[in-house]
Amino acid sequence: MAFATSPRRRRARSAALVTGLFACVLAILPAGPPRPARAATAPDPSPSLSQGTAAAEEPPPRTVSAWLPYWDQEAAYLAALRHADQLHTVSPFWFEAKAADRIDPHPGAGERLVVDGLHRAGVKVVPTVMETLPSGVLADIVTDPALRAAHVDALVAVAVSRDYDGLDLDYESIATTGDAAYPAVRKGYATLVTDVCARLHALALECVVTVSPQTATTGRIWDYTALGKAADRVRIMAYNLHYAGGAPGPLASTAWYDDLLRIATSLVPRERIELALPAYGWDWVTAGEGKTAHVTWKEAEALRRAQQAPYRLDPVSGTPHFTYTSGALTREVWYQDAKGVAGHLPVLRRHGVVNTALWALNFEDPDLWAVLAKGAATP
Repeated sequence: MAFATSPRRRRARSAALVTGLFACVLAILPAGPPRPARAATAPDPSPSLSQGTAAAEEPPPRTVSAWLPYWDQEAAYLAALRHADQLHTVSPFWFEAKAADRIDPHPGAGERLVVDGLHRAGVKVVPTVMETLPSGVLADIVTDPALRAAHVDALVAVAVSRDYDGLDLDYESIATTGDAAYPAVRKGYATLVTDVCARLHALALECVVTVSPQTATTGRIWDYTALGKAADRVRIMAYNLHYAGGAPGPLASTAWYDDLLRIATSLVPRERIELALPAYGWDWVTAGEGKTAHVTWKEAEALRRAQQAPYRLDPVSGTPHFTYTSGALTREVWYQDAKGVAGHLPVLRRHGVVNTALWALNFEDPDLWAVLAKGAATP
């Protein structure tokens, strides 16, 4: 599984900076609930099933986190405000590690209107630091004590540069580390995360780590046990079962979720797991010469309707798909929507996992939010 081709990397492009529309929204936004206290605590507890008056008056639990893509920052921010009652955390995709002592901002990073607006809505802001370093460079950083310490300092400096509630580390290039080096890199990365989390917790900030799925044949680079002990939340990118560089197929399936959750829950406390769901898809070329394209749910559905392709939900994987022709090319699209997620949530519940994450805000089927709310409340 090649997570180097994940949509967050392929879709990165110049962002339009947040405009005066933000100010207008903030001006009319109600004060909302008090901002959550900063603390390295366990995730929100499972909702009570009591039917009493007191329970009926309590707001529903916030069981969803979501990434905010910087290249669609304004629309994604507004989407977050619309669903703030379900979101406990938003992770703006704002920073990129370039070297041990260098972390660069993406366009729009640290936008105060975004940070303040989310806080007013009662949502924590935990920005993501990603990297596109060659695997050897990252390996050097995590296995060399001096470089690793310098990198911890750089990450903490980002965390305290604004009124953030923590950091999310999304370091994916180590997933391609070769066999000879991976045990040392695995240990070094776990040490890096442990050190970063300890520093963040000392500042009453949260520590989130994003990882690829671990199955019998994938994800061994991640020391789930060590990461689960150090981090407040472990976000598992539960997508790209079929990815841009491979053959067409579903991004996820019920059987795959069952496999990866069986392993994850044996290594990480269930309350710390967030299963990250896709709100996108891939548009593959199956006949002819062409490139695979990333599509959000909105783009996939618009394309399906424009092509007058019938809606089909694959009975095996539980995900929608369709085919169409474009000139001399035959193309096949697999993506995810609310119906697909509704079919997958029972697998999460069987494993006792109620916390989900979403890649990414403003990509999704609008009906997905009601599905996630119902899924979190169902035993």
